[in-house]
Amino acid sequence: MSSAGIAIFDLDGTLTDSRPGILRSTRYALGRLNETTGKAIPIPEESALDFMIGPPLRNTFATLVGDDLVEPMMSFYRERYATIGLFENAVYRGVPEALEVLRAAGRRLFVATSKNEADARRVLDHFGLAKFFAEIYGAQSDGGRAIKSDLLTYLLGRERIAANPANVVMIGDRKYDVLGAKAVGIAAIGALWGYGGQEELSEAGADALAETPQQIPATVEGLTRAAG
Repeated sequence: MSSAGIAIFDLDGTLTDSRPGILRSTRYALGRLNETTGKAIPIPEESALDFMIGPPLRNTFATLVGDDLVEPMMSFYRERYATIGLFENAVYRGVPEALEVLRAAGRRLFVATSKNEADARRVLDHFGLAKFFAEIYGAQSDGGRAIKSDLLTYLLGRERIAANPANVVMIGDRKYDVLGAKAVGIAAIGALWGYGGQEELSEAGADALAETPQQIPATVEGLTRAAG
């Protein structure tokens, strides 16, 4: 299949502001873990947990509770997240319009997120964004394909897309998106409205930065034209 005109989007911090649901569900899970184990693991304030948005959850949970308690932590997290936290979320202003412009220009759009794939589909369906994407790719329930480079490798192979920075662009707000794109040989645009920030994205090697979702179509066009 031709790789012309492919734009791959991260989800959390790029398409939607999912911070409240993720952090509240994490604090809930820490409380439940303490209740059931008798431990007294500190429960940080939400403002101290921003670091965990972006990388695979199991990795960040390991830093909070240790490797041995990651799976119980995941279970407690999902108690709240699957029913409440998933929808403590909001689409960034300008995202639907940007996706429509890209689609109207003939670009094929995909999602590649470290979030559980089933959850990603529920979020995108709930907010009316799923219709813009040819397919949605995310992490598996056992944590497989949670690393962005692994997920992008799988996506490119599954869709038979040739990795080409002139035609394939990853858009994301964290260094993991940029590093993942670089690892598989595609271009990367840093989304400055998300959770990473200019310094993080630039240091990771983003090919371009966009300050708002409205700038994404022109940034994609300019980047691919320059690369071609």
